[in-house]
Amino acid sequence: MYVVIVYDVNVSRVNKVKKFLRQYLHWVQNSVFEGEITLAEFERIKADLADIINEDEDSILIYKLRSKPKRESLGIEKNPLEDII
Repeated sequence: MYVVIVYDVNVSRVNKVKKFLRQYLHWVQNSVFEGEITLAEFERIKADLADIINEDEDSILIYKLRSKPKRESLGIEKNPLEDII
């Protein structure tokens, strides 16, 4: 499945969330990751993120898509996906 994960977390946890997500997904913009993952990886990501964040002050949105979406950007790209082999 293809997922897009968007997060808004306390500054004290930003680097921990970012470092964790980089193990599974591609960083595309500040607080945004996307990529193809398995169902097992999806469940692991959800469980581990729940352990990292404070649910009383942090927010994470996960969009599950059937296939890789066609993406169009305006301006500079923070981390172009074309660079990934």
